[in-house]
Amino acid sequence: MTESQKTDSRLCDTGVIHGRFQVCHNDHLRYLLSGKALCRHLVVGITNPDPFMTRTESADTQRNAPLANPLTYYERYHMLRSVLRDAGIAEDEFSIVPLPINLPERYQYYVPMDAVFFLSIYDDWGRRKRDYFLSLRLRTHILWEVSPAEKGISAKDVRELMMAGRPWHHLVPSAVPPLMERWGIAERLRCLAANPRC
Repeated sequence: MTESQKTDSRLCDTGVIHGRFQVCHNDHLRYLLSGKALCRHLVVGITNPDPFMTRTESADTQRNAPLANPLTYYERYHMLRSVLRDAGIAEDEFSIVPLPINLPERYQYYVPMDAVFFLSIYDDWGRRKRDYFLSLRLRTHILWEVSPAEKGISAKDVRELMMAGRPWHHLVPSAVPPLMERWGIAERLRCLAANPRC
């Protein structure tokens, strides 16, 4: 396949994809690469960039709990950059930005609104995000829609394994474990479980 044919098979020049990535796991990587396959440049929006840019959502009441958000924006930025580079994505083919996903009135300050917005749907929270996108008349592309039972790896499961001191490295890209260990994320999670103000 020639380079021009590859370009012609893409859905768009710029795509926007998003997630909390608390912690980035193998299914996150599959999701990111699926989005990248459809665009020349992928903008990765890190949601819940900080507690003040997150609104409580009835469709997912735990998404802003401290225990569900142990990594800072900077840590997730560094982690995703390492994961994407290790996956062979050139640095000029992706950007990583904050994205306050449940504050749609602020999207325009963080991401290109003329991009195609990629989404995977597993539950009511996924459908709520689709509604946010459609309310802004954003071009939206559903990568896949499956039931929660078919979702695969959950970052919550990875975090719980880390807290329990059980094997979890096999669930994440190879760039992730050294960073989690360097930043003491297992210890941070145990601290947050005991005291959300940790």
